Amino acid sequence: MAAVAGLVRGPLRQASGLLKRRFHRSAPAAVQLTVREAINQGMDEELERDEKVFLLGEEVAQYDGAYKVSRGLWKKYGDKRIIDTPISEMGFAGIAVGAAMAGLRPICEFMTFNFSMQAIDQVINSAAKTYYMSAGLQPVPIVFRGPNGASAGVAAQHSQCFAAWYGHCPGLKVVSPWNSEDAKGLIKSAIRDDNPVVMLENELMYGVAFELPTEAQSKDFLIPIGKAKIERQGTHITVVAHSRPVGHCLEAAAVLSKEGIECEVINLRTIRPMDIEAIEASVMKTNHLVTVEGGWPQFGVGAEICARIMEGPAFNFLDAPAVRVTGADVPMPYAKILEDNSIPQVKDIIFAIKKTLNI
Repeated sequence: MAAVAGLVRGPLRQASGLLKRRFHRSAPAAVQLTVREAINQGMDEELERDEKVFLLGEEVAQYDGAYKVSRGLWKKYGDKRIIDTPISEMGFAGIAVGAAMAGLRPICEFMTFNFSMQAIDQVINSAAKTYYMSAGLQPVPIVFRGPNGASAGVAAQHSQCFAAWYGHCPGLKVVSPWNSEDAKGLIKSAIRDDNPVVMLENELMYGVAFELPTEAQSKDFLIPIGKAKIERQGTHITVVAHSRPVGHCLEAAAVLSKEGIECEVINLRTIRPMDIEAIEASVMKTNHLVTVEGGWPQFGVGAEICARIMEGPAFNFLDAPAVRVTGADVPMPYAKILEDNSIPQVKDIIFAIKKTLNI
């Protein structure tokens, strides 16, 4: 009997060992997280890490934020660190800039960046220029964040993209996340940065869920400001975008892949300082360039990319002129059919790519 038992136990032990080894080899599962939850998680981790960090803005506390991005933070951190403000962007942006100069690390939320025009003197003249004007003696570590660009059905006064506006100004850093990984990594880097950072989110992306990689689940996860990411490798054409249009570009690339056209899609992540080296390297490989943005065409992000490519080493590698896909050069209409025709769609990107490749 002992011999039989030994014969049975031997294979069982081997099988058990195999199962254990396989279990230890398996990677932790990625979690699904919406962009809203990713920003919330990033702010929560930084509020917990550094008591100098605080959030202020309209309805950010008791109401949990107009878009619920700050949900739960007021209950966790209280009135002194999650602060509801009056409807006065110039006033509370000024309070935030002064607090940053005094050594705190404020996160100043604009309910939409269209309202940041009320506070643009504080953002540009007070926040962006002070470090330079003080000969490096007075840093202003502040984050201005909120939804930017077109939403849905909110017409001309609530639909502007401010990437080019703020990207124009020395002294600011400007980031523009697309997915949950971008959102969490960039908000944490922005809060820790000693410069004023403008974080341009997108209202239509808040509720979209993405897989958050294992490394992004760490409290130490940061995305370096000034570094783009290649979202899809390709050989025929470089397509550069930021924010929501990155998703449109990936959709267009998937359609064109079935026709044998392989697009390299670059997610800018940062508008200023722009990772022009990543774009140049891609253009040198693909020999074609299309830029995509939701903002207006004149003096836009795409215009800057095209100018930098023309001025740099990648220009001689182009086999065709670069093409821009942008929002229409009009104030945003209210009617849905007109709104759809004012924002870059997947079909517009496909058309531009085929035009560039002369197909």
